[in-house]
Amino acid sequence: MNSTTTHAKAARLLRSWSLSSLMILAASLEGAIAGAPLKIAVTPGPAAEIAEVIAKAAKPQGIDLKVIEFSDWVRPNIAVDSGEADVNLFEHIPFLKAAIKAHGLHLTAAAPLVIMPVGLYSHKIKSFADVQDGATIAIANDPVNGARGLRLLQKAGLITLKPNVGDDATVHDIIENPKHLKIIELDAAQLVRSLDDTTIAQASMSYLIAAGEDPKTALLTDGEGDPHYAIQLVVHSGRESDPSILKLIEIAHSPEIKSFITKRFEGVIVPAW
Repeated sequence: MNSTTTHAKAARLLRSWSLSSLMILAASLEGAIAGAPLKIAVTPGPAAEIAEVIAKAAKPQGIDLKVIEFSDWVRPNIAVDSGEADVNLFEHIPFLKAAIKAHGLHLTAAAPLVIMPVGLYSHKIKSFADVQDGATIAIANDPVNGARGLRLLQKAGLITLKPNVGDDATVHDIIENPKHLKIIELDAAQLVRSLDDTTIAQASMSYLIAAGEDPKTALLTDGEGDPHYAIQLVVHSGRESDPSILKLIEIAHSPEIKSFITKRFEGVIVPAW
């Protein structure tokens, strides 16, 4: 056998070994990815409760879902954008769009899950007629939910906003404030805690229920049944079609999860599908 033939056979054998090694490595990686837990970032309260029930339902179907709680409305998005979490559950699309614009995030809403109203609450009054001149009112300090708070105050007859400001409304869009209300803007987690110090506070159902307050005591709410405010399962852009994400959505949209949401929250928070 000449040296040329020997070298050719050796080269073919090496290519065969290399291909086999790559196939074994790819299979190993695929198995590792398939077995890796998914992480879902949530805020305390209903979102965390629902995520835990989804995690329990996912286990028998081969998905290990780890629930990570954050106490604010910023880090759940950062976690998904950075890869610390695979999905989050806490925000509606208007909030997501504002966060993407503000922070340059690469996120996409993959599926709606629940519709969660916001409301105006008080520990001091029972009716808007009881609001005194100069009263302090607390609303959310993020742009979209702050706008919801202002529109609720307008709906209550306490202020008037510029026409058609919608989700972009700010305190600078108030054109009438006959009771000279002092409107302060607070982080979402602080709003419920401010109820003892303010006449009225806007509150998210997430933090309200987590604090043990009764959501049915609202002076006024908005968003009931409105898909515009459906809380979404949000993923990193490009992962919407990942098999693991699609399977998670299938489980989250199951009759079991719908039944839990309906019974646990008694119509205050409702399924969005």
